[in-house]
This record gives sequence, C-alpha cells and structure tokens, in this order.
Amino acid sequence: MEYRLCFDTIPEQFDKYRVRYSPELFRYFIEKAGIGKGTRVLELGPGTGQATEPILDTGCDYTAIELGENFSELLRSKYGSRDNFRLINDDFITYDFGEEKFDVIYSAATIQWIPEKVAFGKTFELLRKGGTLGMIMLSGEYVTPQPELYGEIQKVYDKYFKPETAYPHAGFVYENALNYGFREFETRYFKGEREYTADEYVQYLGTHSDHITLKEPYRTPFFEGIREAVKAHGDRIVYNDTYIINTVCKP
Repeated sequence: MEYRLCFDTIPEQFDKYRVRYSPELFRYFIEKAGIGKGTRVLELGPGTGQATEPILDTGCDYTAIELGENFSELLRSKYGSRDNFRLINDDFITYDFGEEKFDVIYSAATIQWIPEKVAFGKTFELLRKGGTLGMIMLSGEYVTPQPELYGEIQKVYDKYFKPETAYPHAGFVYENALNYGFREFETRYFKGEREYTADEYVQYLGTHSDHITLKEPYRTPFFEGIREAVKAHGDRIVYNDTYIINTVCKP
C-alpha cells in the first residue's frame, strides 16, 4: 500500500479522533483570504473534514480533492447534500484541473505529503492573481503538563516504536513557497488544549501514519504500554496545542 493511503484504512477512527482546528484560526483565515459567497476555494486532502466545515459554512464555492476512497465516501455522507460542496476523488499530484482557477487553496496537515514542486508549483498555477494559499498544521506538546508521564511514554517509544518506514515528510519547508512565485509569507499562531483518557489516547495515536503501519511484534506491546502509562497517571493526558497557519499570496 502507498504510504499516504494508510489513513484511508481507518475512516471512522480518523474522523472521531483526529484534531479539529481552532475557531479563531478559521476566523482569521476567512477574513484574510476574503472567503465568502462567490469565492472559489479548493481544499487539498480534507480527510474526513477536520478543516472543512468552517470554510463550507461561509457559502463559498467549495471544491475538495481527496485521494482516499473511504474518506471520500464519508465526506459525501457529511456534506454531499450542500449546494456549494463538490468533491473530486483523485490524486492532486496527477489530476488535471483543465482551465479551472481558484481564489483560495488550503490544506490542513496535507500539503507536506505532496512533493514540493507540485505543492507550490501547481497551487501557484491554479490560483488566480491575488489568490491565497493557506497551510494549516498542529504542534501538540504534552511535556509541560505532565513531565513524569512524558518520561514514561518515551520509555515505551524507545522500546517498542520500530516502524519499518519512518514519517517521510518532516523536512517539508513551508517558506519555500517563495521560491515558486508566491509573496507575503506570514505565520500566525493560535492556542488550544486537548485531554484524553488512556483508551482515547491510544485511538488517537492510531490515526498517525507511522503508528498505523507499526507491525508486530512491536505493535501490541507499544499500544498496551502507552495505555498502561496513561492509566498509571490518573487515566489522563493533556496536550498544550499550537494551531499554525502559514499563508502566501499570488501576486
């Protein structure tokens, strides 16, 4: 299986446990990009809609391109009845949009899965002059709230987290958009907090690519070790979140 398709094997789990983003972030992005009725918006890889509804609710002319068949089916069940919703179940890397142009293109934890030349070169070509590219991501930190628990979890990772293929996109550089004709790179930060029980946390971890693909004999003791560590610390793990949005404009 192609590595980026592993998420599509767990659509219900992904939909329930993957993080939604800050309402303040969306208010900022909607205002900055001028999203509203008549705005043509393209979302790259919406998954099961973690960053879809706030944009769709503006009444914009919304299009999503989603690689996963199961994700696409779930998205249609959620939003298919809306007049301003359109879904393309295909690969952004190879899909031919013809003469289509968009006012806004955005992604949430997706664009780093696309080779840089396509991520920035193709989005630049698809945008109208003055259009905005928004790139949303999450940085979650659980060291500060519970340092002892963090230490116990790291022991589990050190012993059992042995993925055959490591996460391959940590080196994606968002600022490189400026090398493809974009201008006015800007980053904004928004704060939030999450809390999980041990069972919820195991389910959440199981939605990440290098955790989904973790194989035996490591998989079972890894997830059991994480569950036991959280249960031993009050059955509670807290994240301090930073929601990040990088934006650039096509001159």
